[in-house]
Amino acid sequence: MFIYTVQPGDSVYQISQKYSVPFDQIRLANGLNQTNIVPGQALVIPTNTYIVQPGDSFYSIAKMAYLSVNLLIRTNPTISPNRLQPGMRLTIPNISNYQATGLGFYTLRTPEQDQSLINNFAPYATYIAFFEYHFSIDGSLNTINDATAIRTAWSRRVKPLMTITNLTESGFNAQLTHQMLNQPSARNNLVNHIDQIVTNKGYAGVNIDFEQTLAADRDLFTGFLRELRDRLKPKGKLLTVAVPPKTNDNIPWLRGYDYGGIGSVVDLIFIMAYDWHHGASEPGPVAPINEVRQTLQFAIDRIPRNKILLGLPLYGYNWTLPYVEGTIYPGISNQNAVQLAMNYQVPINYSEKDQSPYFQYVDDQGIQHVVWFEDARSMSVKSLLIREFKIEGAGVWQLTLGFPEGPWILTNFFHIKKS
Repeated sequence: MFIYTVQPGDSVYQISQKYSVPFDQIRLANGLNQTNIVPGQALVIPTNTYIVQPGDSFYSIAKMAYLSVNLLIRTNPTISPNRLQPGMRLTIPNISNYQATGLGFYTLRTPEQDQSLINNFAPYATYIAFFEYHFSIDGSLNTINDATAIRTAWSRRVKPLMTITNLTESGFNAQLTHQMLNQPSARNNLVNHIDQIVTNKGYAGVNIDFEQTLAADRDLFTGFLRELRDRLKPKGKLLTVAVPPKTNDNIPWLRGYDYGGIGSVVDLIFIMAYDWHHGASEPGPVAPINEVRQTLQFAIDRIPRNKILLGLPLYGYNWTLPYVEGTIYPGISNQNAVQLAMNYQVPINYSEKDQSPYFQYVDDQGIQHVVWFEDARSMSVKSLLIREFKIEGAGVWQLTLGFPEGPWILTNFFHIKKS
């Protein structure tokens, strides 16, 4: 696999001819329902052979394939870097030898839809966390129709996890978590209910996603996780947790998450390494690479590497300009972002500093927009970070958003662990 950045005047047909890859393979690998691609668009080219083009070098080809130049040269020993000629064929080496855990969050829909999506994603997942159960102030849980999803996951060698959140009608509720954690009876009740559902429904374990946890509840939250672990571990059940990204321990609104304490208790930590810019912020990259790198550096100093999953967003945001403080701007899936650029026929830019794509357009009402999202390039760079930091793997939020290039990227960089 390599990633081609569309140039002015390109068409999918021309690209397929240039690299001798069937048109339909390129279209399917990138989820293209139409072929009016735009300059700057990143296309996954699903092949292990690269046909040299005018102006190419080993360096430029290695960059497109996210390889080191030395590895590309070693894989093609009969071709001298100083004698590279158009039309030559280079073998792109297989680098999927990194054993990684893959986690996908999935918002349950109908049993039929659940079965279809799980079947499609199963080859690329170790775990799927079903979203979501949420607790009440007394520690009780709601009920959801998850039987088909659980059964399908196990049948496809994917371990199902139940996700518990502090979601209410108004969003994630820190006060709800605070009240539950500070009432021993409610806390014990929640542990009991989680234990019962995991055991009775046949889940492999649980994912705790309590967001906006207060600094005052830092030790109580870690203590709750310890109580839950002590209940689940003797039964062979997993305890995983989702946490926000941190680059230091002095950010007031993130003090509720003790990376070191949590890491000593749970089996896996999903770091939500995104939303540096979001629907309530000014425009900018959702997951800028420098901040992601700093988050991982902070994490590995406190959490065992084999417990860390890097969270990857399958979405971006669409801001209108000029930005108005206090406005909530909508999210947009990565796939729909590309579709939007194609619909308006505007070029896609790529921030080298942030390793993130973005574009601007003017809508039918004459309103200017800027969209930041993730694409095959930004996801590939983050995949390299996982290998560089030698962490356990990756997780995505969330599968219903879709990302056709995702399976190609995952299987290019990793060998996904299965049960």
